[in-house]
Amino acid sequence: MIKAIFWDNDGVLVDTERLYFRATKEILASVGFELTEEQFIELFLIEARGPWHLLQGYSAEQIQMLRKRRNQLYSEFLTEKKTVMDGVEEVLAGLHGKYKMGIVTSSLKEHFEIIHRSTGLLKYFDFVVASGDYTKYKPDPEPYLVALEKAGVEAGECVAIEDSLRGAMSATGAGIRCYVVPHGLTRNLDFRGAHKVLPNIRDLLPELSA
Repeated sequence: MIKAIFWDNDGVLVDTERLYFRATKEILASVGFELTEEQFIELFLIEARGPWHLLQGYSAEQIQMLRKRRNQLYSEFLTEKKTVMDGVEEVLAGLHGKYKMGIVTSSLKEHFEIIHRSTGLLKYFDFVVASGDYTKYKPDPEPYLVALEKAGVEAGECVAIEDSLRGAMSATGAGIRCYVVPHGLTRNLDFRGAHKVLPNIRDLLPELSA
């Protein structure tokens, strides 16, 4: 029996990953490195380690400054444009009150707060697990293990909704059944470890009732 549903944020609830790609690409271009979409998908959405190791001749302090500039630029982009993914609020409203629900994200809390100042989605959730609430990031299972503890449920009593390979690996590594709803950047990835790939978030409702 499913008691809880855990949701990824970027790429599942809100369409922000292209903004993150754009911010990272612009900062790297300022130092002469051209980040491709393929590299972004591999380094961020699969490996979860970023592109910084590809920069030659930069000190740890210089790379940290570039990361800081990227985060600032991303914050600016978030204040200008962010979009709730199609069908998400409809599905959340349909599930609200029936399951305990939490967000499990790798977002920095400052970015998460900017994103959700105007989405109206947080009223559907009981808790949020974000960067700073754990020490190991997705694809490590720790974020979802923290979510299990917060929700007070066993792994077999919940499902996770993800869009990336690293997110699916994190959820399944914690023993949680994972439904993947790919978007533009992750549509062609191999999610063979997931419970099921759904073409649309609205398909989650009949899956849960089946």
